[in-house]
Amino acid sequence: MKFTALLLAATALHAATFEERKLEMIDAYAHFNGPGDYGYAEVAAKLWRHEDPAWCSQKLEQFLKEPSGDMFWMYPVTAIAYLDQGQLTPSARAALRRSWKTYMPYRGDTENHFLLYYTSLYLMSQLWPDADWYTGKTSTENMEEARQWIEGWVKLTTTRGQGEYNSPHYMGVFLLPMSYLAAWAQDPAMKKRAQMMIEYLIADYAINNLDGMYVGAHSRVYEDQLVRPGVGVSADFGWLWFGLGHRGAVPANYALYYLLASAFEPPEILKLIATDRSKPYTHYERKRTRNRWRFNDELHGDVFKTLYMARDYAVGSDQGGVLQPIQQHSWDITWSVPDARTVNNTFFTNHPYSSVEELQTYFVFNPDGAAEGVAKSKKTYDSPDKLLGGSPYERIFQDRDAVIDLYNIPPGTRFPHVNGFFSRDLREVTEDAGWIFMRGGDSVYIACRPLQKYFWKPIEGGGRRLFSPYLKNGFVVQAAAASEYPDLASFAKAVKALPLEFTLEPEPRVKFRSLRGAEMQFRYSDPPSANRNPNDAMAPSLRVRDETVLVDYGIMHRVLNFESLTAGYVNIDIGQ
Repeated sequence: MKFTALLLAATALHAATFEERKLEMIDAYAHFNGPGDYGYAEVAAKLWRHEDPAWCSQKLEQFLKEPSGDMFWMYPVTAIAYLDQGQLTPSARAALRRSWKTYMPYRGDTENHFLLYYTSLYLMSQLWPDADWYTGKTSTENMEEARQWIEGWVKLTTTRGQGEYNSPHYMGVFLLPMSYLAAWAQDPAMKKRAQMMIEYLIADYAINNLDGMYVGAHSRVYEDQLVRPGVGVSADFGWLWFGLGHRGAVPANYALYYLLASAFEPPEILKLIATDRSKPYTHYERKRTRNRWRFNDELHGDVFKTLYMARDYAVGSDQGGVLQPIQQHSWDITWSVPDARTVNNTFFTNHPYSSVEELQTYFVFNPDGAAEGVAKSKKTYDSPDKLLGGSPYERIFQDRDAVIDLYNIPPGTRFPHVNGFFSRDLREVTEDAGWIFMRGGDSVYIACRPLQKYFWKPIEGGGRRLFSPYLKNGFVVQAAAASEYPDLASFAKAVKALPLEFTLEPEPRVKFRSLRGAEMQFRYSDPPSANRNPNDAMAPSLRVRDETVLVDYGIMHRVLNFESLTAGYVNIDIGQ
């Protein structure tokens, strides 16, 4: 009865509203009221609306005089080609076709670049089977090359996990091409595969979101969204799919192009997983690293993620180490607020690592000037103050809402210190008996125990950065719902009473009993241990193995089998 009530509540909350949100987002581009125009995106949105074809044709010819943007040029003009449907003038259509012969877009160097590139090439070659191409190949040859790469990526992702996983920004760059293929691929297998991948990608977001915020460890995130998790691409999709949070005034164009193609609406099981926070749950998942071109015996390493989701806050982490270059985010506590668009509602620590070895592991460019070249586009990469990026000298252990974060930084490392992000929006920050206690909004109490001395440095725009210049270092962190204690002082008293032992030599080691009763033991170079309680069998879960995605919520079990290209619900226990 309770499960049925939840299903009906979710349906009532979101039914008949997805279409309204969809139209609102498309019209933000089709009826853009800012200065100038919105480029290819406005042309595509107007064509979808079947409005102003003469304006669209004139603008398209103007934009195509000097194509640029590589794969980021390919996907908007692919959408325009499919949305044309006889609306463009012959001159504009000829300019579009000519551009695919004379402009040679770069394929890129990341997973999302390749997916954009090959999806666009596949669909355009399908649309124009007799065209001349910048590749020098036939349409059939283009499609076969693209098909092999896309199918290989799907197989790898549904076997080892996604490489650019759980990215608040780049999630859109994976959803967009899958939406294109689901809408426009003529091959039934390609179309079905893409539809199922969309569902998998949405499921991955649904279980890792809090009020529309993509929480926990990320493969790639930009610094603005790192400290303001309520904005950006993921926030737009959360609002679109589930009515959570707030969308941008002009939504991310990845969301727009997703809607102009398949506009896939999530099934009810994903709406329930995304919105039901009535009981806390712990979610474990495995992803993979980016391609490692040097210094490793295997192309991909495993990424092990832990997420604890409560009603008003979430704690998430990976195991530490450099799993992705430049933009990795390894752990955080994020809390719910009424409107997160202007709030820094997150807490975390990091080692600001940068090195040519990191870049040479994950990129194929030459080492000379590598860090300087990266810093031109990723401005803080080589900064000691940065809050973003993984470190090979960090190890993380999480049990529910407790985290032990250890560092063992070798002498001579470029930035020999650790940072802690203490937001301007934290309240009641108090230092007591070696602990730092604080309140996040009205949602969560947080206790942080630095293992070494530290200093405070101001952050531009507000807040403080904890700075600890010691090589052997670490933090013990405990969170709890504010509703569990009368006030912060009561929470602090409970935390200070918890058994805690630690040493720093010869390497950091911690033994800590959490508020949940977990006996956590963690030595930097050894696997951690804790007397973990089994997760609630009815808790939501997402598992990926052997080209199969298993999605569970209560008594609902949904199976996406990518080997047989079948998707559906099952009524039996599908096991662990």
